Amino acid sequence: MFGRQPGRRSTDTKLYDLLGVSKGASAAEIKKAYRKMAVKHHPDKGGDEQKFKEISAAYEVLSDDEKRQLYDEYGEDALKDGGMGGGGGSPFDIFEAMFGGNPFGPGGGGGRGGGRSRVRKGEDVVHGLKLGLDDLYNGVTKKLSLSKNVICQKCDGKGSKSGASGTCNGCRGAGVKVVVRQIAPGMVQQMQTVCNDCRGTGQTISEKDKCEKCHAQKVVQEKKVLEVHIEKGMKHNQRVVFQGEADEAPDTVPGDIIFVVQQKEHPVFTRKGDDLFMEKEISLVEALCGMKMTVDHLDGRQLVISTHEGEVIKPGQFKAVFDEGMPKHTMPFQKGRLFIHFTVKFPAPGDLSEDDLKALEKILPARPQLSIDMESENVEEVNMHEVDMEQEKRRREAESRQQSQYESDDEGGGQPGVQCAQQ
Repeated sequence: MFGRQPGRRSTDTKLYDLLGVSKGASAAEIKKAYRKMAVKHHPDKGGDEQKFKEISAAYEVLSDDEKRQLYDEYGEDALKDGGMGGGGGSPFDIFEAMFGGNPFGPGGGGGRGGGRSRVRKGEDVVHGLKLGLDDLYNGVTKKLSLSKNVICQKCDGKGSKSGASGTCNGCRGAGVKVVVRQIAPGMVQQMQTVCNDCRGTGQTISEKDKCEKCHAQKVVQEKKVLEVHIEKGMKHNQRVVFQGEADEAPDTVPGDIIFVVQQKEHPVFTRKGDDLFMEKEISLVEALCGMKMTVDHLDGRQLVISTHEGEVIKPGQFKAVFDEGMPKHTMPFQKGRLFIHFTVKFPAPGDLSEDDLKALEKILPARPQLSIDMESENVEEVNMHEVDMEQEKRRREAESRQQSQYESDDEGGGQPGVQCAQQ
């Protein structure tokens, strides 16, 4: 027997830390924490088997009042020396006793509990999360309040005060009914529907025995606040998953809550992968003589961008600023490029006087001289007009549809054939 020191309580909190609860946690809080941690770390769901065993061993001790008291007073060594056998049971038996079977499909668990009934996994819940480009550039944490079903703690998900229930008379315990419906004279259709009397559970509870808190529903609604961490550089349609945080139900492993990033449009920048694109209109003077501009970036910095002396920017030209695009996800110190697409605004008619034009002609390269015989009968002078290319495109599409209709009428329409009368 180990030596116990009277009056001293152990400061060991290892088992509580494994389940993520405080030393003063209630039995219900310990049970809830184990459910969540066990699903997350179960080997059949890709978790670490050693971690799963440690969690199950901690729950085995803390769910037993006598073992928990011994552990609180004298620490983990007391469980071994006192012959309590702390953590000696199979972690998979503890898990399947809690959930009623192997929840991850037939054959899960490497042959453990293969003959036990399968517990289904609840449905995942998907939410779209609209975020601005600045949030995806800088990273952000969003606190979102959601309503979810949780197992009623008062009746432990039984739905009744006594914990008992009877077989539903409406479906005889099957949870479903077969309904026959006439769809036409002499024709009927059989449909299988969830039983309304027991809501698919196959069990009924008398009015007097119904749980006062959940009213035999076995679950109650609870507000849950989730902190969604959006990392720098995350992309449109990328997902943030909270395992086991969806609705709870008896004999069911909770599904996941999934947030899908939905990137909103930005008034200045367009994102393509890790690169950013923007449009910039400059004057003809800036295009020919040099320009300087400022860009208000997504992290609040103001970038000053200029061209070199004598550098000419052509209409439609792209320039790139390295390392000023989006941060690369999981590698935020590496960034893409910022591309600037330049358009040049030319002077409008009437903006330049005759003196201005003469001055420009002296500065700019001379215009090419054309040798034209205007007296020749083969030469004709014509005028150019403004044109709306979008309107022209619509006009051509309408003409194309009309032409297709004419061709279809010629091939399959026409006059009906004339048949000679028999003499």
